[in-house]
Amino acid sequence: MMDSSRDAREANEPGSEIAPAESRGRLPLALGAIAIALTLVLAFVSLRSTRRLETEVAQLNQQTEGLRQLVERAQEQSQTLAQQASQAAANAQTAAQQRDLAKQSQANSEAQAELARQQAAAQQQKANEATQQAEQYRQEREAELAQLQEALGQIAQTRLTAMGLVMTLDSKSVRFDFDKSDIKPEYRDILNRIAGILMTLKGYTINVYGYTDDVGTQTYNLQLSQRRAEAVRDFLVQAGISPTIMSAKGFGKSDPRVPGDSEQARAANRRVEIGIVDSKLLPNIQPVPPK
Repeated sequence: MMDSSRDAREANEPGSEIAPAESRGRLPLALGAIAIALTLVLAFVSLRSTRRLETEVAQLNQQTEGLRQLVERAQEQSQTLAQQASQAAANAQTAAQQRDLAKQSQANSEAQAELARQQAAAQQQKANEATQQAEQYRQEREAELAQLQEALGQIAQTRLTAMGLVMTLDSKSVRFDFDKSDIKPEYRDILNRIAGILMTLKGYTINVYGYTDDVGTQTYNLQLSQRRAEAVRDFLVQAGISPTIMSAKGFGKSDPRVPGDSEQARAANRRVEIGIVDSKLLPNIQPVPPK
């Protein structure tokens, strides 16, 4: 009631209709300006917020890219390290295998070396035994040859050489006439005695060497000396010596025993020599003129 009365009074006062109308006209403008201002403020704030967010997003993107690159590098490094570790493990396994092979090879080498030492020791022992046996055999042979030389020396001149014994049948024991190779009956007893001694030998070969004087050609004298050597060899074979251990060879007028052309020198050079050689020590010896 009171408000109605007041409004009635105000309405009856002069100029009261203009003032409210103006007031009502300015209010929307003010509100619009405020709204615009608020919109501008909000837009400005939103724009700043958007730019700040974009900046932050860009920074985050950069950080994310950096982290991604770091992760990729870390993965690459991890893969490289894994490969290196795998290669190192393979190298270690190979080194271990090589070490085992080296140990095995060393063990085999040591075993072979020990076996070689044992074999060498055994061979050395055999060599020592063979040397002792050879020395014993040599001493026995020397004693046998000394006895043989003494026995044959009672029949004809006998000397000891590096090859064995050499017995000379010249004009003092078995004389050959000039240009003859036959054995005279008076010398058969001497050859029989020689055969009796030689038949007791074991492990020897007997080489018969024939010689002539200086008369005649070398060709003829070689043939004549061969016939003289064969004549003595054949007589000894008939006396009982095995032909398998005997040989005969002529040397002509080479190696004269007595120099000169006297009848005595030539008679001495018309001779036969019997070489007695140990076939065990010299199994492949060939008949050569003894010196």
